[in-house]
Amino acid sequence: MEPTRTNLVLIGMPGSGKSTVGVILAKRTSLEFVDTDLLIQASQRRTLQKIVDSEGYLALRTIEEDILLHLSVRHHVIATGGSAVYSDPAMAHLKSDGVLIFLDLDLDTLESRVHDLRTRGLAKRPDQSFSELYAERCVLYAKHADITIQCHGLTQEQVCERIVDRVGHKALGR
Repeated sequence: MEPTRTNLVLIGMPGSGKSTVGVILAKRTSLEFVDTDLLIQASQRRTLQKIVDSEGYLALRTIEEDILLHLSVRHHVIATGGSAVYSDPAMAHLKSDGVLIFLDLDLDTLESRVHDLRTRGLAKRPDQSFSELYAERCVLYAKHADITIQCHGLTQEQVCERIVDRVGHKALGR
């Protein structure tokens, strides 16, 4: 019998609500919460944008992969950075004890939520538009996701409700 995966891992674009939904979902499911962007910033003692500005977007992806590969938690909701899906080893590691949940949101809504790309700390090529990043990443999110939640028009509470309905309490290891 396959062991129960105890983590709920949120993946998706910047602005999809991973951090906000993650906190609400953790409260609702009695799981702990971790935001991997905050782990990166704490380990590097600087913001994601400062990492991108000083070392480039690929350095941020490398740091993110290292943080994800060394993350060892159970019974957590994990909000990942939007670029986590570029690392197959990190996704495999997260999936080993987690259900990967893609918070899928349309480009127009994402663009309305993500205002200043120059300060957001995005791990993207300097010449890459947000819409190009969206097209590139959506393929990766779909590839890695165990569950996809269509979030358009839903409140964060409704997104959490859909996640709980799809995952079920048995899958939460409770």
